[in-house]
Amino acid sequence: MVTNCDQLTKEKKVKPLLSTDEPICQENHLACGDGNCIETGLFCNGVADCNDGSDENACDVNTDPNRAPLCDNAICKLPDCFCSEDGTKVPGDLCPSNEKCDNVPQMITITFDDAINNNNIDLYQEIFNRRRKNPNNCDIKATFFVSHKYSNYSAVQETHRLGHEIAAHSITHKDNETFWSEASVEEWAKEMAGSRLIIDKFANITDNSVVGLRAPYLRVGGNRQFTMMEEQSFLYDSSITAPLTNPPLWPYTLYFRMPHVCHGNLQNCPTRSLAVWEMVMNELDSREDPELDESLPGCAMVDSCSNILSGDQFYNFLTYNFYRHFDRNRAPLGLFFHAAWLKNNPEYLDAFLYWVDEIIENHGGVGGEDVYFVTMTQVIQWIQNPVDKDRAKNFQPWTEKCSPQGEPQCRLSNRCKFSTKELPGEALYMHTCVNCPNQYPWFNDPTGDGLV
Repeated sequence: MVTNCDQLTKEKKVKPLLSTDEPICQENHLACGDGNCIETGLFCNGVADCNDGSDENACDVNTDPNRAPLCDNAICKLPDCFCSEDGTKVPGDLCPSNEKCDNVPQMITITFDDAINNNNIDLYQEIFNRRRKNPNNCDIKATFFVSHKYSNYSAVQETHRLGHEIAAHSITHKDNETFWSEASVEEWAKEMAGSRLIIDKFANITDNSVVGLRAPYLRVGGNRQFTMMEEQSFLYDSSITAPLTNPPLWPYTLYFRMPHVCHGNLQNCPTRSLAVWEMVMNELDSREDPELDESLPGCAMVDSCSNILSGDQFYNFLTYNFYRHFDRNRAPLGLFFHAAWLKNNPEYLDAFLYWVDEIIENHGGVGGEDVYFVTMTQVIQWIQNPVDKDRAKNFQPWTEKCSPQGEPQCRLSNRCKFSTKELPGEALYMHTCVNCPNQYPWFNDPTGDGLV
């Protein structure tokens, strides 16, 4: 019996006729829902080419006719390609069993998203205090996904000088999450290549090291985002979440199909074969006592693990998730933060620093040999050329900018005050060690020349 006549039925999308008993179309063509044939390459390209739009209605990783093939290790070879059937395989045959990988260095990637400025510089100085060292006697390192608004570019410049990695996190950080899911290749390029341009110019980064990005709100932009990344020579993305699994996943290239489901609500994952690395965000297990507690959903960003309510809980959470990686296949452990979560909860910061120091004392530090706090790019460099933990101490990409000494490159930055037609009515400030631009750098004018 129908009880709610007022409820509108969900519009049923017309599906293309991808598999029929007898072929309807000539070679390299497929049938739309109405039986008309178009070229296979036009399916799932983001544009409705069928009269009924059906060519864009069956486009997930299992149905896109142009989807990437399943992992094939006969073709996919390091250093340029890395994949495994379920995503858990350790690179370089250093641990064929994928269990008890005592020979493999355990990498930990700490990341922070959003602007670097006076609200968080002191936090970063406290965590990365130059006394916390990796086994190769280099400072522990992190990756900063920098969004533009409110960023202090003299602070970004100093963060880069100290050997941390700077990556792109967009110019506008638009609040409308569906924008990121649906943005065009050109819009992604303006946001991310534009962000890189602003960072390079105003933080005076001249070594082409801004090679990664993370989408705001982790809203993956599908094939359009990754097509842009390929066109704009980005090395890696770190926006795709993998559901909680044991053992966790290693990063992979997108030449072949993702080794896990497209996880998350209404996410738009890439389906095509693309020359980009994915620094996959393994979900963390948020239970306090995994032996006793019922299963809970995992969480990708540490600050989204809503059941962490005390410093002790946070310490236990970090310790358990560390050993979930360390005792199994030693996939890199990602700890992804927003600075405000640690700033606003001193108890969590104390627990985090206590945990970091304990890990360094027990497994890393000078004289230790297992654990390295490294950048995203340094993880990829290791995967491309895997070395065991004995050789990791002299692994050249991990000793670059080992422990930079000396003073900041500029002690007194320019405080630029602007307005821009793109953000009417806002007084905007930007600190930079280079000359102030004519107007505030933004989406259509990332260099701030004022010619837009």
